[in-house]
Amino acid sequence: MGNLVLYMSMSLDGFIAGPGDTKDNPFGTGGQRLHKWLGASSDGYRPSDEPSQTIYDEVMSTGAVITGRRTGDFVGYWDGDHHDGVPIFVPTHEAPAGPPPGDVRFVTDGIESCAEQAKAVAGDRDVLVHGAYTAREALRARVLDIMEIQLMPVLLGQGRGLFDGLGPDHTELKLVRALESPNALHLRYEVKYA
Repeated sequence: MGNLVLYMSMSLDGFIAGPGDTKDNPFGTGGQRLHKWLGASSDGYRPSDEPSQTIYDEVMSTGAVITGRRTGDFVGYWDGDHHDGVPIFVPTHEAPAGPPPGDVRFVTDGIESCAEQAKAVAGDRDVLVHGAYTAREALRARVLDIMEIQLMPVLLGQGRGLFDGLGPDHTELKLVRALESPNALHLRYEVKYA
């Protein structure tokens, strides 16, 4: 079975979006800078440098996606197809009315169940986690296996923090890979639960 992996671009001071992030401005003021490591070419968002390509290819080879409801709402659930038709799982307290787009599945019985369902569908492939709140909930539930942080050389000073409100319990991380690219430091951590 694959791992539950958070892939997240983050400023050096811990923000994953600038201030004022909304559906019309999902990265917030200055937050687009956090995704500068991605490319913008005829190949879509595939970066041009090898270290960033490694990360991008890993993201695109995942077998399922878990996204927070807010993140999903902001991006319209990628019209039901984040990449290659893999299912998109959304942990939520209440599923919205009406049919979801594509293969979006709303899970109302907790993040643990959501993670279990996504891993079962993904098989040996990893599951991509989107969204700061969802990442924190996965950490609290002890189901997040790996954090892949694209650390950007910028201080936003304010915005949406990845680890805001996580609580006083310490979570140990083991650095298992560090890749340096022209625009980011890609840090891969295994999450160690006591």
